[in-house]
Formats: sequence, C-alpha cells, structure tokens
Amino acid sequence: MNIQAAAANLVWTGACARGWRRFRRALRDPARTQRALLTRCLEANRDTQIGRRYDFARLLQSSDVVRAYQDGVPIVSYDDVEPEIARIASGEAGVLTRAPVVRLTPSSGSTSPVKLIPHTADLQREFSDAIDAWIVDLNLKHRSVIGGPAYWSITPARSFERAASRVAGGGAAVPIGFGEDSEYLGGFRQRLVDAVLAVPAEVRHITDPDAFRYVTLLFLIRERGLRLISVWHPSFLLLMLESLPAIFDRLVDDVARGTVTPPSALPPRVHAALAPLVWPDPLRAKELRKLGSAESRVLWPELSVVSCWADGPARPYADRLRRAMRVVHVQAKGLIATEAIVSIPFGSRHPFAIRSHFFELLDAANRPCLVHELEPGAEYTVIVTTGGGLYRYALGDRVRVNGWIGETPSIEFVGRGDRVSDRFGEKLSDGFVTAVLAEIFARGPVPRFAMLAPEAIGDGVAYTLLVEPDGALGVDLARLLERALRRNPHYAWCVDIGQLRPARVVRVGPHADRAYLDVCVSRGQRLGDVKPVSLHDQSGWEQALGGAHSRPVENAAL
Repeated sequence: MNIQAAAANLVWTGACARGWRRFRRALRDPARTQRALLTRCLEANRDTQIGRRYDFARLLQSSDVVRAYQDGVPIVSYDDVEPEIARIASGEAGVLTRAPVVRLTPSSGSTSPVKLIPHTADLQREFSDAIDAWIVDLNLKHRSVIGGPAYWSITPARSFERAASRVAGGGAAVPIGFGEDSEYLGGFRQRLVDAVLAVPAEVRHITDPDAFRYVTLLFLIRERGLRLISVWHPSFLLLMLESLPAIFDRLVDDVARGTVTPPSALPPRVHAALAPLVWPDPLRAKELRKLGSAESRVLWPELSVVSCWADGPARPYADRLRRAMRVVHVQAKGLIATEAIVSIPFGSRHPFAIRSHFFELLDAANRPCLVHELEPGAEYTVIVTTGGGLYRYALGDRVRVNGWIGETPSIEFVGRGDRVSDRFGEKLSDGFVTAVLAEIFARGPVPRFAMLAPEAIGDGVAYTLLVEPDGALGVDLARLLERALRRNPHYAWCVDIGQLRPARVVRVGPHADRAYLDVCVSRGQRLGDVKPVSLHDQSGWEQALGGAHSRPVENAAL
C-alpha cells in the first residue's frame, strides 16, 4: 500500500461524501432538482447581456419557469454563440455569465478547426459535483482503488492551444488553453488529486507523440502499486501497452538510473520539471527485469479498475481492452464533453448528472423533453444549460435510455447527431470538412463527387477522400488533405499517436453520386431524405462507391 496515496484518497473520498449523498437523494426527484438548478442559473445571470436579451427576470416570474425558458430562449449551436465568445475573449465582462470567465478551453469546432468554451467557477463546481458522486461510488464498489496511486489521462496542450489562439486572433484577454485535468475539481480537491497522480501533470507539455508515450510509460511502470487508470478512448491505452515491449529494456534502465531518456529530446523546461520527480530505483528495476514481461497484469498486480469510453464507436476497442487486461474491471466512463458532464458511472448505471447542468433531450420529432419525461429504449439528442454561459446549447451527442436509478434515467452514448465523425476523439464535422474540400479543390476542376469517410485499412482506420474527379487529380492531393485536416488539433493528435492512419485519397466511380444514393436507400434512408454530405461517419463507402475501380491515389506523408 502507498501510504501517501491512500491517505490522500481517503481524505478525497471524505470530501466528496456530501456530494455523493446529495446526488443519491436527487436521483429520486429529477424534476424538482432540475427545476431548482435552472432557476438558480437564471437568477445568477439575469443581469448579463444574454439575460437582458431574453429577459431572464420575466422568465423567473412565471409559474412554470421551465416552460417559460423553453418558450423564450432558442436552442443554439456554437456558431450562434461564437460572437459572444469573441467578445469574452477580447476582455468584455458580463456577456454570458455574471461569474468571470477564467479560461477559454479549446475543443474541435463545427465550421472552424477550434471552438472556445467559456470556463467559470460555476462550471467548475458543476463538474466537481458530478465527479464527487462518481468518486465515492467508485471507491465503495472497488475499495482497493483507495490504496494506491492512479493514472488520469493527460491531454497534451500545446498544439491545441496554438490552434485556439489563431481562432481568437492571437491577442485574447482571457487565457486560452487547458488547465490541468484536476483543475475541474478546484482548490482542496485539486491538491488531493495531484497527490495521487502516478504521472505528473508536467507531461502534458510534451507534444512529440513518441516522447509523450515514453515518459508516460516510464512513470507508470515505476508504480508497482498502481490501482486505477482513467483514459478517454480505450485505444489510447491499447496503443501504449502495445508499444511497451519494444522500449521495455530502455524504460527499465531509466528506472534503475533515475533518468528520463525518451527517443526524442524533451524541451529544457519540461525536462527540468520532470527531473526532480524521478530517482534511482534499482529494486523496482530488478523486479521488472525478473518479471521479464510487459504484460499489464504482471507490471501492476494491484490494478483494479480501468475507466474509459465503452459505448458507441468505442465499444469494440473497450472489448479488446477487457480481453487485454483480463481480471481488471473496465468501467464504462460517463458522457463528458468540454462543455458539460452529461452522465456519470453510478450504481452500475450511468444516470444524468442532474445536480450539475439543466438538460433537455430532443426526441425523434425534435420535441424537447425533460429528464423525467424520457422513455425506455428511446434515443435523444442532448441540449444543455450550464454555469459556463451556454443556454439551450445543442451538444450534438445522441444517447439511448437503458434503465433507471430511482426516478432518473440511465443513458448510453450512441453517437454524434450533428454530422460529426468521432471514432477516437477526432471530432471532425461536416462544416469543417466542407471548408477543407473547397480549399484543396480551389485550383482545379470541381469533382463530380467528393466525400470523406473513415475507412478500415489493414489494422487501422484512415479518413479517406472518395472522389470522382472531373479530369485529373492533383499529384499531391492526399498531402494537401492531411495538412488541412490537421488544423483540427484533435484529429492531428489521433494521427500522431496512431489511433488514426494519415488521410488518403481514393478515386471512385463512375456515377458515384448514384451509387451513394442507392446505398443510403439500402441502409434504410427514405429517398427524399438523402442529402449530399462532405463527411460521412460510417465506413464501407470505398467498396460501395467504386468496387474494383477504386484505388488509392497516394499516401499522405507530409
């Protein structure tokens, strides 16, 4: 047992217990909980620019504040609120929230490469409330987690922040970028989380994928008593584990010497921050050499839980991870976005985080439903109102009701409902891809047909531009495509760490547009509903649109 980590985990669990009890009570009456949360949000922000525009004060006087809110405030996308966020970035206060915006956090955009999500102290508390309930539930079910350190997946920051700064014009008055993942908890809880981390937060400043993977694994194999791994997409952990055998001896040498020697040099500032955190550990190195195996169960005999996405497109990768980790419990992570935390693992289900944000769900007829009005087995699209200043914001995620806890529905993620393809976290949108295709075909004839889709190639997936040209294809089209797609930092990172293969171009046809129509109808769409798209989130189009006539044009090496 790691005494320091165990003590921090116990104190953290105790600090979360009140939130866990409140969440458990709230599950019995989601309607009342959600109504009270919306009322507080409108009251807090009635004097903001958005509050005056939609007259929050008048809405609050209604006998049915929820219905008045739905009637008086429109459902919006990010593109609708982007002008307000631009004013926030320039330093204007009181635009969407009374609480100051402390950070603009980047995520993949709809028509631009990056969108900027306002982060306030109120939003931080909302995330913290949900995480409190999850952490206590996790520790009650898997008590051994308390006894040692954990790995919380760290997102490399720099490439995302560079792209976000370009979107904001490079001179934003509000900080742009990611804080440490533990900052979602804030204050005392943040310090407790930092005390149990197996991999220090400084690793997030390593942008070279091989170096990032190496340093992460170095800190992980030093921790024999690792108890919990929390990542986003399961393929991230699978790729790390698959890379272990080739670098195992080098890692063990670093453990023995107390050094950090990744395959590419670290930035001096990062190396200086990491150096004091490693020290010679010849006993652990000797144990590792004696084990002679890079298998996870051998390296971390105390590992109890792996938390990751396990629904929708991530399901087959989670199944692979379960087979790879064997006796370790793989827990399906809740639905968490940059904008909001929608659901959490709790009581063997995944209920809505009803104490955090106000939720509406659009049904198949695009009618807004409340949490307590949902039907078993039905699918919905998520709309959120948050303390970060997003009001009736279309999140774009589709969910299915798969049970209840008390009176609150449990959900599973089905996929994106807003023409977004997101296999591994790349979040490519139809609007962004439309702009990319217009750019790469700007100098030549417009093709008769062009559509990007994630296609299986060998043992991986590559976004493939399926094109029927009107003339010759440019010799460097795949290179231009990959370079343009990499402006989306989530996509670039997925390629860099091997979750995706680089983009490719395939000639299809003839009459690919007719073939596309026929396939859509065969897949169940009504003929009148079939529309041309720049991006399709399903696979199998290379064969369907070209058959034996399809061939890769070139590799996309940059």
